[in-house]
Amino acid sequence: MNNPLLLMIIFLPLLGAAISLLPAVRKAPIRAILSVGTTFLHFILCISLFTKGSVFFFAPWISQDIAFSFSSSPLSSFILVTASFFLFLTALYAVRNMDFHPAIDHFLSLLLFTASLASGAFLANNFVLFLFFWEALLITLYAMIAIGGPHAWRTGLKGFVLAGTADFALILGIALLWKLTGTLSMSAPGLAIASKSAAAAFILMALGAMGKAGAMPFHTWIPDAAIDAPLPVMALLPGALEKLLGIYLFTRIVLDFFVLIPGGGLSITMMTIGSLTILFAVAMALIQKDFKRLLSYHAVSQVGYMILGIGTCLPIGIIGGLFHMLNNALYKSGLFFCAGSVERATGTTDMELLGGLGKRMPLTAITYFILAAAISGIWPLNGFVSKEMVIEGAFKEGWIFFASAAWIGAIFTFVSFLKAGHAIFLGKTQETTSSANENEWNIWAPPAILALLSILFGIGFRIPLERFFYPALGPRLSLYHAAEISSHGLSLFTPVALISICCLVIAFLIHLYGWKKSGKVAHMSSDVIHRLPVIHTIYNLAENRIFDIYEQGVRFITWLSNILHQNLDRPVDAFYEKTIPSTGKRIVQTLRTFHNGFYANYLAWCVGGLIIIIFTLITRVK
Repeated sequence: MNNPLLLMIIFLPLLGAAISLLPAVRKAPIRAILSVGTTFLHFILCISLFTKGSVFFFAPWISQDIAFSFSSSPLSSFILVTASFFLFLTALYAVRNMDFHPAIDHFLSLLLFTASLASGAFLANNFVLFLFFWEALLITLYAMIAIGGPHAWRTGLKGFVLAGTADFALILGIALLWKLTGTLSMSAPGLAIASKSAAAAFILMALGAMGKAGAMPFHTWIPDAAIDAPLPVMALLPGALEKLLGIYLFTRIVLDFFVLIPGGGLSITMMTIGSLTILFAVAMALIQKDFKRLLSYHAVSQVGYMILGIGTCLPIGIIGGLFHMLNNALYKSGLFFCAGSVERATGTTDMELLGGLGKRMPLTAITYFILAAAISGIWPLNGFVSKEMVIEGAFKEGWIFFASAAWIGAIFTFVSFLKAGHAIFLGKTQETTSSANENEWNIWAPPAILALLSILFGIGFRIPLERFFYPALGPRLSLYHAAEISSHGLSLFTPVALISICCLVIAFLIHLYGWKKSGKVAHMSSDVIHRLPVIHTIYNLAENRIFDIYEQGVRFITWLSNILHQNLDRPVDAFYEKTIPSTGKRIVQTLRTFHNGFYANYLAWCVGGLIIIIFTLITRVK
């Protein structure tokens, strides 16, 4: 039986977005009530859907195979609840954080429109319908970044192109899957990867999912957007929603659409991509001097843990990757909210200009340190549990490289947040921070809520595991695997956990050494790593955007256009603009010498022509 609740979840925020465009509702109190109220009601509807289990809605459309088909599963409905929660918090935060921004009306309308499109993508049960919602999200991505300022459209275009490139790979992968299975239903049985075509379909679809999540090499718009886009955009998109969408699809690709073997070639490929994403992104985060750019690189790095865990194809790794998806959304959005609170109070997020804010903004400082500890994997917070599960899954694969990548990532993550916390909240009060004070409640409350959840999901980790993630694996999760995962939890006495704790100690020592080496200047504490001989050269190349596929693509197109202009376009122009006119001019001048107005000449031409015709006819007759 069709359940209309699915359509209500999709169309409620769309209706709110349409109403928000009316001039009468653009006054501050009305737009705040509309956006916050609509996202809260959407959150309630999503919770109601989650409690109902698996429901569906089906109506004929283009054909039986391409139908207007929606459905919910334990995985999709849980992630939808999570996404709606972050949409609500972002709306609550933005109505105060962006109260003086000239484009706040546009942002709130786009926020509601994004809620509708994301809901459709999570609930779609047909690839054609899914792609409609998935691709439409490119529009809101561009628009949300572009409203940031007069030059922000360039970053918006960069995000649009990179995400669109990943989406093109996804479309090709879906087309291949359709050819191999003969169906566009997203609930069809998983395809065994027994041919090159099936492997190609998997790789293309996985690239599309990872591109949406912000994995390398499709990530380079995120650090640029951290500077150009309004901060609530960063808290919502790379902080939470893009990760939820991308990892949701990646999980379904691994669990539902294809049948992968742990330790197989494709599994190792996914784990390699995840490990490299962890290492390269966290290395870039380490040297950032702007708080928002530091957070943006960590938003990329944390995706690597999710891909690494799910790529193991082992229950503990998959559950760990999904749990890390939830945890990342909690602490990463919260940290972006903290950055917005600092920026609102001081006017900057440049760590060189900040210091001593812990005394002036105690709520923001406490929230920051809890969230920073969570993302660094400090016991007993949620990040510790999910990271240990991911590392355990990688460790069980027998590839020490993958576990080592995760441990190195943990070291650099903790160093980064020690540097940021020390520079912003500790130390001497700067001129820019001397008059700062704690912000209004709807600025500090959203990150405080997320910090509290990070504590609860760490200590009470069994609640999200048993209520949310175990149902997502369904029959794939045996009683043995469930017991193994639950017993892992907060244990400090496993080899993996002990090594992780040693990594955190090493990170603290690196920060302490760098702080003293730099003359006790906190924001320069990581420069000791930046200056290492070979690493310094690699950092210079990265800072010059040598590894940025978008910038290199622009440079290649510019070079190619110059080559074509010099060797093809200009010769063609010369041919049409010079050669043809000059040739025509000479022909006309030659004809004028014969066309002189004397009838005797014209008569001679006629007689001569007649003689030629008669001679030709006589020759043919013979």
